[in-house]
Amino acid sequence: MSTLTPDLLGRIRSRAAGYDRDNAFFDEDLDELRAAGYLAPRPLLELARDQRLLAAHAPATALGINMHLVWVSVATVLHNRGDASLDWVLDDAAAGELFAFGNSEPGNDLVLWDSLTTATPVDGGFAFTGTKIFTSLGPAWTRLGVFGRHGDELVHGFLDRSSPGVTTLDDWDTLGMRATQSRTTLLDGAFVATERISRTLPVGPNADPFVFAIFSSFLLLIGSVYAGIADRALELAVEAARQRTSLKTGLPYADDPDIRWRLADAALALDALRPDLESLAADVDAGTDHGAAWFRYLTGAKHRSTEAARRVVDQAMRVAGGSGYRSSSELARLQRDVLAGIYHPSDTESVHSTVATNLLGPAA
Repeated sequence: MSTLTPDLLGRIRSRAAGYDRDNAFFDEDLDELRAAGYLAPRPLLELARDQRLLAAHAPATALGINMHLVWVSVATVLHNRGDASLDWVLDDAAAGELFAFGNSEPGNDLVLWDSLTTATPVDGGFAFTGTKIFTSLGPAWTRLGVFGRHGDELVHGFLDRSSPGVTTLDDWDTLGMRATQSRTTLLDGAFVATERISRTLPVGPNADPFVFAIFSSFLLLIGSVYAGIADRALELAVEAARQRTSLKTGLPYADDPDIRWRLADAALALDALRPDLESLAADVDAGTDHGAAWFRYLTGAKHRSTEAARRVVDQAMRVAGGSGYRSSSELARLQRDVLAGIYHPSDTESVHSTVATNLLGPAA
């Protein structure tokens, strides 16, 4: 049973506009979600459903907390496959620690296949030096998953916020998803102890279970967040169609054939997302083996979700009319928030490359 009660969701929705207006972190939401047990480990399918629901009420809160839930899901996926290397993440999450994602780097379009951060062996672990961007939960995380390059290897690990050499900038001022406070993190010899090094992998594409767990958890949970935005946009569009009346005909817009077509078009795009996202999440939970097709399915699901969400929000804006263009309107905020979907890995070019490689093999 979901911990997201109607009362909790109502309070979270009531704060979303203020966080966005003030460019403020979702402190109150985080406190309530933590108290409700929302940060605790559970199956990926449950996480995906809950994140979609949360995003329909507060997209930025859902996206921010998503990064914690990704690491919790990574540890769960590995545990379910007999790999206990990240069981400590599950214990820390259950104890209230907040995990964040520190992998994105300026100028690194290879994502997990290479890093511009250096990982230098030191006594008892590694020292990481580099710049990480889009570090959601910037003001609040206590554990940060990072990776860096040492020779021809990529070293993955988790550092504590109290580690020397960690600086969080107050530089998050964006068009949308403002409450995530996904600030830049500077690493200057930040220490990660050997027992917190999760993987050392060769540079380049890798099918290690750790990599699969990151891709499956990140892509399906990201997709669920944007599906939730689309859910809310369609709901607002239906409300607008029922409330607006045509001066020309005297009829409600709900009876206008063009408006009805737009709403139907949005719903058709949205209806395809639930079976797509949820069936893949269930397959991850069950340990289903899709072999080499896994990355095609996962990147495709994220791509379809973010693109469909943008289409649904656009149709909703058209149905709502000029009132939706006011900066104070919820639809305008959803329009700004949904645009962030194009910046999350895997981007459109990468998705098409992944699918083409699955179909045709590597390009010559």
